[in-house]
Amino acid sequence: MDFESHVIAGFKNKFIGDDGAVLGQWVASKDLFCENTHFKRGWLSPKAIAYKSMIVNISDAIAMNARPKYVLLGLGLDRADVELVDGLRAGFKQACDEFGCEIVGGDTIKSSELNISISVLSRLENGAKALRRTGLKAGDLIAHTGELGSSLAGLKALLNGGKARSKSRFVRPVLRGDFIYKAARFLRCGMDISDGLSRDLGRLCAINRLGFKFKKAKSKQELSSGEEYEMLVAFSPRHLHKIARLAQKSRTKLSVFGIAKRGKYRHWGKGEHF
Repeated sequence: MDFESHVIAGFKNKFIGDDGAVLGQWVASKDLFCENTHFKRGWLSPKAIAYKSMIVNISDAIAMNARPKYVLLGLGLDRADVELVDGLRAGFKQACDEFGCEIVGGDTIKSSELNISISVLSRLENGAKALRRTGLKAGDLIAHTGELGSSLAGLKALLNGGKARSKSRFVRPVLRGDFIYKAARFLRCGMDISDGLSRDLGRLCAINRLGFKFKKAKSKQELSSGEEYEMLVAFSPRHLHKIARLAQKSRTKLSVFGIAKRGKYRHWGKGEHF
């Protein structure tokens, strides 16, 4: 059991266990984005820090097949710096404008480090059902969107004193709403990849009490690269062609790499960012 699971274990209820809590047609989700845990100040501009912090929260909404509507923002700032605040505000606004949501309140405090707390209220529209982590069945195909590994490559470059490429997923995640909103009705379950494919695949298998076997080998970098925010999804083989067509229409690369089976899957790799 990891630390997060240990904390959550004290608050067991029907709402906990997914990327967000489904409350009727609404989905509530929350994430923290903290200096020296998720980023170092010199790595990204204030605008880029704020943009990414918002995007990774919106990812939870998309992972549940919900559309983000309202945001509550918490900020811990180490100093009153107008340039810093203006940059952060520009990044928050850019992300909200791109995904059609708005900041409706929050709180700001003095903090020794730059810490960002974001809560997103999203809606399941037009009778859509939430895409949950549960529902996996033995024999289901397991796939991920996009290409994995760019985020880890960017992080390694930064840790070695270099710069991450502007297209690195560590700097600028790409979300897959165009695909998920169309394909969700054919998917058995899904979640976003925030802690690396191996670790998140382990979570998906554990919650469904199933194992997994690879149909296609994955490199160590693909398995361990965190903060990708691509989607990890599973579906019945009979829906493969439908889902592949929807992926093609939304210009989303879809890699089917495994199949669910009885047993257990043990993930590897650390859960910390750096």
